[in-house]
Amino acid sequence: MTTIRSAPRPRTGRALTYVLVTAIALAIAVPVAWVLFASLKQKGEFYGSPWVLPEGLHLQNYVDAFVTARMGQYFLTSVLVTVLGLVFVVAVSVPAAYVVARYEFRGRGLVEVALLAGLFVNVNYIVVPIFLMLVGWDRALVDVFPGGFFIDNPAVLSLVYAATSIPFTIYLLTAYFRSIPVDFEEAAALDGASRFQIMTRVMLPMARPALTTVLLFNFLAYWNDYIIALTLLPGEGKTLQVGLLNLMTAQKAAADYGRLYAGMVIVIVPVLIFYALIQRRLIEGMASGGVKG
Repeated sequence: MTTIRSAPRPRTGRALTYVLVTAIALAIAVPVAWVLFASLKQKGEFYGSPWVLPEGLHLQNYVDAFVTARMGQYFLTSVLVTVLGLVFVVAVSVPAAYVVARYEFRGRGLVEVALLAGLFVNVNYIVVPIFLMLVGWDRALVDVFPGGFFIDNPAVLSLVYAATSIPFTIYLLTAYFRSIPVDFEEAAALDGASRFQIMTRVMLPMARPALTTVLLFNFLAYWNDYIIALTLLPGEGKTLQVGLLNLMTAQKAAADYGRLYAGMVIVIVPVLIFYALIQRRLIEGMASGGVKG
C-alpha cells in the first residue's frame, strides 16, 4: 500500500521573519549595550578601542552624573512631569472618549472633526505661541504671583503635554469604545449600575489594550521631549533630556565621557523598564479581551 506523504511546509517565510526580527533586535540591543559598557569605563579607557569591555565597574560615573551633574534632580523632575501628564490626559480623555463614542448630542460631528484636526498639529510648531500666552498670563497675575506661576512650573508643563496629546488619546479610545458591543452596558444597566460605574467598571477594563497603548505612546512623548521642556522650564528645574544636553555640552571640554554615558543610561533605562511592563500588560489585555460566546 502506497503511503502519501504530505508536502513539507515552506519555511522560507518563517526563516526570513526570524532573520529580520533578529536583525532589528541586534540593531536596538547593540547600541544600548555599548552605551552601558561605556558608562562603566574610566577616562583613560576611552582612548583605546571603543569595543573593548571595561576593565572594571567604575560606578563613580553614575555618582558624578547624579550628584555633580545634577542628573538626579533632573530625573525627579522628568518623573514628576511625566506622571502628572499621564494622569491629566487619562482623567480628561477617558470620559470624553466614552461620551463621544456612546452619547448622541448636538455638535458631536463637529467635535470629532476638531479632534481629527488636532492630530495634524505638530506641537513643536506651536511652542512659541504657547510660551507667549503663558508669559502674558504671568504678566497679568504679577500682583498675585510676583515670581511668576505659568513659566518654569513643572505642573504647567504637564498640563501642556496632556493638552497637546488629548486629540490622539481621545481618537484612539473612541474607536476602541465603539468596537465594544452595547450588550455589556445594557447588562450592567439592568443590574443597577450608573453611567459612571459602567464606564469605570465595565468599559475601562475592556479597553485596557487601547489604554495601555495610549499610555505607552504618551509616556514616550513626554519623557523624550526636549523643545517644550527647554522653552517652558528655563530655570534650574530642568527635565532629564535638557539636563543631558547640557551635560553633553559641558563634557566636550572636560572629556569626561564616562559621566556622559552614565547620563545616557539614566535616560534610557526608565524607558526600557516602562516599555517592558507595558508590553506585557498589553499582550495580557489583548488576550483577555473580546466577546465570549
